[in-house]
Amino acid sequence: MDVATIIGILVAWGALALAAFIGHVDVSIIFARYEAFLLVFGGSIGATMISFPLKTLVQGIGALGLVFGAVHLEERETIATLVAFAEKARREGLLALENEANELQDEFMRKGIQLVIDGRDTDIIRKILETEVGYVEQRYKKAESVWTTMGGYSPTLGIIGTVLGLIAMLKSLATLGSDSSNVAGTIGIATAQAFVATFFGISLANLLWLPFAGKIRERSQQVLLLREIMIEGILAIQAGDNPRLLEEKLHAFLGPEEREVEVEPGGTVGELDAAPAG
Repeated sequence: MDVATIIGILVAWGALALAAFIGHVDVSIIFARYEAFLLVFGGSIGATMISFPLKTLVQGIGALGLVFGAVHLEERETIATLVAFAEKARREGLLALENEANELQDEFMRKGIQLVIDGRDTDIIRKILETEVGYVEQRYKKAESVWTTMGGYSPTLGIIGTVLGLIAMLKSLATLGSDSSNVAGTIGIATAQAFVATFFGISLANLLWLPFAGKIRERSQQVLLLREIMIEGILAIQAGDNPRLLEEKLHAFLGPEEREVEVEPGGTVGELDAAPAG
């Protein structure tokens, strides 16, 4: 479970609730208008379903695993593994990597090392791996766009709900006729109820849907960066580069604070294919 996502949701909605409490907002008005929530929530989902093919929609829902799940991306461990492979390849040859390659949990890295062992041409290996990375990147972008689209529709549906509420308010005022004794109170309550839909639309968009899209985008960038490290390391192993030079080369992908930590060869690589399903 990703702690930052859970804490972020609690802080965001907690701040909203605290602001309502301090401002003496009658929360019962908000929760009494459950039809406004249904309009915004259901309408946003329906409009998003119209906007995308079912496969893309499923990818977007599947990407919630990136938002709430703990994704372990160990760049330094990956570099350590690649350096260890380079050292063994220089000592014993590329064929000696086959047993270690079969034990790798990450399918992408295992596939790349196996292509090297099979003696594939450098350009072919790069093309195969970069094509796979490009496909994964497209899946991430589609998943992100699903939630970005929902974030765009929610406020609009909220405005539609508010317009419907105002129409209902004007109709109810017409029925009062000449009885103006309680017109002010009626207008106040009805107007407040009408704007509940706008509240739900803006809140869901900015406190859930758009942050979900942002988290998916951040996770995807981390995974794709790790893929780039793997590609460069795999091609360097095939070229027979010096392991120490390879380590320095791959450290260029890391931030300055991460480069200061010594990397011991022989690290392990976990499963990194957290791309949306589909």
